[in-house]
Amino acid sequence: MEWMYLILAGIFEITWATTMKLSQGFSKALPTLITIIGYIASAIFLSMALKKIPLGSAYAIWTGIGIVGTSVLGVVLFHEMLSGLQILCIGLIVIGVAGLKLLA
Repeated sequence: MEWMYLILAGIFEITWATTMKLSQGFSKALPTLITIIGYIASAIFLSMALKKIPLGSAYAIWTGIGIVGTSVLGVVLFHEMLSGLQILCIGLIVIGVAGLKLLA
């Protein structure tokens, strides 16, 4: 169950980071509200995951999910560009997260 909590924490990490950009400096009410809720939910689910998953692994996986997810959404929603080297580095993060999951 802790791994599900960690995945949910990562999804809420992606949510709050993306809606923070959509809030345009917290000047739009709905994205700002979603940012705050997402941030709190992410912290709650991370804390629940930390009951069984080691801190270093959980934190690395949580941030890895956030990095990969926000990078993809940046391209899809905001038409941000990624260089080949950036894509390679994101791929390495995915490999690192998978490795931590297999070893934890």
